[in-house]
Amino acid sequence: MYDKIFKRVEIKYLLDEYEMNKLIERIKPYLEEDKYFKSEIANIYFDNKDNELIYTSLDKPIFKEKVRVRTYTTPKENDDVFLEIKNKYNGVVGKRRIKISLNDYYAFLNNESKIDNQILKEIKYHLDYYHLEPKIFIAYDRLSYRGIDDNEFRITFDSNLRSRRDDLRLESGSYGNLYFDEPHYIMEVKTLSTLPLWFTKVLAELKIYPKSFSKYGSIYKKESELNAR
Repeated sequence: MYDKIFKRVEIKYLLDEYEMNKLIERIKPYLEEDKYFKSEIANIYFDNKDNELIYTSLDKPIFKEKVRVRTYTTPKENDDVFLEIKNKYNGVVGKRRIKISLNDYYAFLNNESKIDNQILKEIKYHLDYYHLEPKIFIAYDRLSYRGIDDNEFRITFDSNLRSRRDDLRLESGSYGNLYFDEPHYIMEVKTLSTLPLWFTKVLAELKIYPKSFSKYGSIYKKESELNAR
């Protein structure tokens, strides 16, 4: 078990397949594949019966937060999962995360955990205060790069965004309903400082601009529109 706390700036872009290929072609000389270059990320987001956290997030407040459990593989009972609080204040992202086994995650949900950890106590406080429960499963396939000259500069490309509202168990696999009808990539740029000049020049030449895109928020809005028809 370990816990981790960090802050960074994250900027999102939404690309179609043509834009993705053109961008990769231009920036690849400056990047190297991350340690975990290809991964399948699966999350379960927590919310309450009134969808308070995501409803508040969609109003784009100066401060917002999410509670989720994440895995990078389909876990078995003794495999690790990551339970975390993710918040955003004035564009700066903070994350408080603890790695525990899948068994310990379920023990935590059932108030049977014997782990004494500060981050776990904070997550428990959030669950109790907001009356949170597992609400939605969201998964996607990720490609991860980092800067050759700056390993803290990272770029990820997420595709095949999918979700489900039932069977909210990470061990059930990453199946779900696709969000996009055509291939799209959610690019996230993550840095502890400013963007490299070579990167901003390429973005300007290709006319690629930041676009706010919350995976949970976008899925929630699409579901709400479908339900309203």
